Amino acid sequence: MNFRRTSLLAASLAVMASAALAQTPVTIGMVTTLSGPGGYLGEDVRDGFQLAIDAEGGKLGGVPVAVTVEDDALKPGQGKQIAERFIKTDNMKIVTGIIFSNVAGAVVPDVVDSGAFYFSPNSGLSNLAGKDCHQNYFVVSWQNDNLHESVGEVANNLKFKKVFIVAANYQAGRDAVAGFKRFYKGAVAGELYPRLDQTDFAAEIAQIRAAEPDAVYKFLPGGLGIAFIKQYDQAGLKAKVPLVVSAAGADTRMLKALGDAGVGIYSSSFWNDDFPNPESKKFVEAFKKKYNRVPTTYAAQGYDTALSIATGLKAVGGDMAKADAFRAAVRKADFPTVRGKFKYGPNQNPIQDWYQLVAEKQPDGSVLNKTQAKIMTDLADVYAKECKL
Repeated sequence: MNFRRTSLLAASLAVMASAALAQTPVTIGMVTTLSGPGGYLGEDVRDGFQLAIDAEGGKLGGVPVAVTVEDDALKPGQGKQIAERFIKTDNMKIVTGIIFSNVAGAVVPDVVDSGAFYFSPNSGLSNLAGKDCHQNYFVVSWQNDNLHESVGEVANNLKFKKVFIVAANYQAGRDAVAGFKRFYKGAVAGELYPRLDQTDFAAEIAQIRAAEPDAVYKFLPGGLGIAFIKQYDQAGLKAKVPLVVSAAGADTRMLKALGDAGVGIYSSSFWNDDFPNPESKKFVEAFKKKYNRVPTTYAAQGYDTALSIATGLKAVGGDMAKADAFRAAVRKADFPTVRGKFKYGPNQNPIQDWYQLVAEKQPDGSVLNKTQAKIMTDLADVYAKECKL
């Protein structure tokens, strides 16, 4: 009798503990850039991520979640401090949100080495895709090089024979140029690497003019890129020497800020707001309704990142102590992405298709990207072979 009562009591306690676990939200830490020229990038990732949660009524994968968002101000040290607090003080097991690779390089290793998971909605560093890969590190957006390998293919398609390169002077900029050169078949007329906080590009534009290229490949994210393109257009060069950029170089919000100066810019992307697949159409409609603006690729990346996390949470019922089961579920990439087709490679970086876009003026006067053609199928990164998972 006593044994039976003890068994019933144990069973009751187990049920109560399980119910309590199910009702307690899983906390997710978002370290992102919300201030300065690149602040809108973090804003879009944050808003896209939250939209996925809203669609489930405050849940991901049926599990209640609570997101804490903090601004790294594009400072690696600040990002590191925030992540350390998330992990050590708040005991968070999922971190996401970082925009810039210099911040990611300072933050991600500490996060994953602590046993927590990091999901990248933007930066995809080359070393973390290769020799420094980790079983708890997932990239939902793209590996840095892939973003720019696809621009090299756009330049080839447009038959540009002599391209001048301008890229921001930090790791993502160097990865960008490596990716572009890996696929671009023409000559390089010159290379320049402005600072991340630069606002005046008169000297760079003068050097481009002197080199007489037939196109310029630019990787200057956020406000940096807006300033460059405006000055490039005002100098009269854009009408003569076309710009080819990555998705980060001509996103929807950049085009809105640029106006007519953005018309005619060629870019590559894994997704655009005119994609016809059902998940993309649902996402674009919901995003416009909630935020009253057209979503950028950053917003799409934030949204898909949340959906990827949801697959893991669903598999473990929100119990992050079941790390192996969580990880195995995420690796399957079994969720309806806005891009249509997506899978993780052996290094947990994306394998996906890429498209050529061009910025066109719309009847209402706005400037939006139009998808022209698929240019690459199932593109994987070159670093996966160095990853030993």
